[in-house]
Amino acid sequence: MAPASGTGEDLTPVQRAREEARRRRWRQPAPWARLAVLLALALVPHVVPSFQVMDLALKIALFGALVASYDVLIGYTGIVSFGHAMFFGLGAYAAALSVSRLGAPTWGHLGLGVAVAVVGTAALAFLIGTFSLRVKAIYFAMITLAFAEFALILAVQLSGLTGGEDGITPRLPGGLGRLGTYYAVLAVCATLFGLLARFVASPLGRTLQAIRDNPLRAEALGYRTFVYQSIATAVASMVAAVLGAAWVLWVRYVNPDSTLGIHIMLDILLMVIIGGIGTLDGAVIGAAVLLTAQAVLPQLRAVGAALFPGSDLAQRLTDRWLLYFGVLFILVVFFFPRGVMGTLRRPPRP
Repeated sequence: MAPASGTGEDLTPVQRAREEARRRRWRQPAPWARLAVLLALALVPHVVPSFQVMDLALKIALFGALVASYDVLIGYTGIVSFGHAMFFGLGAYAAALSVSRLGAPTWGHLGLGVAVAVVGTAALAFLIGTFSLRVKAIYFAMITLAFAEFALILAVQLSGLTGGEDGITPRLPGGLGRLGTYYAVLAVCATLFGLLARFVASPLGRTLQAIRDNPLRAEALGYRTFVYQSIATAVASMVAAVLGAAWVLWVRYVNPDSTLGIHIMLDILLMVIIGGIGTLDGAVIGAAVLLTAQAVLPQLRAVGAALFPGSDLAQRLTDRWLLYFGVLFILVVFFFPRGVMGTLRRPPRP
């Protein structure tokens, strides 16, 4: 008689290893840490009922998921792209235009905009990859930067459709309220982050890491590296597009600078470096550090004026918050050379 399924006797070595990995998954700290972060973000509106704190917490969740999608490219696939923020902006514009130009703002129109953004960004990512993935390293990065700049110029020039530099303030479907919107966007971010974590842990994700480590050996083993890299860019771009739509749902405003500006891509790069390239969980840490610093450091002037009224020296020192941010970034890179999460996982040898 054949052994019963699930006893382990009829499993191949690979299947047995996967079953063991599944059993060990909840014994590791990462899943519990993710749940703790999600719980903390969910409790923010009730523990600290301040819109500024809610806004910061939700933006940490949004950019944490966005940086995680970029980490799939740079950390798990080895693709350096300077155009990832473009897909975020395209998703934001698709959502805003769908509820502003298609008649009354309804959830159906918003869903249509998100669907168009997902399909459109996947097709665009595949198109860019077709022309760009065959070149290496910095050449691919510069091509993606050119596409991102073209998208920014297009959004400014098509003012009749996009509102130009003034942007769009869409009328969004009602029914959720500010608190409901907070939890809806948080749920989207958590779901997308969980899907990305599952993606990089899947056999496809393992293949991408093998291509990152040694593309020539992967090709020699029969893997079509271009196809796998195209899949990775499409997945990352679709996640960025959905997060762009979620951004519009929360901020309720979109213009070229706030969604397509090069500074957004620079922020994403800083976040992934601070958190740790190739860690995924480090994306949330990087987003928390950078966004908190950007929110708190500009307030130093008011703090200095309150503590040292009339002091010209204190005013000059507290005006230099960008300098302090640069020092903070240098210290993080110095003490965490692989990023915060990367260094915690693999401490440097003494």
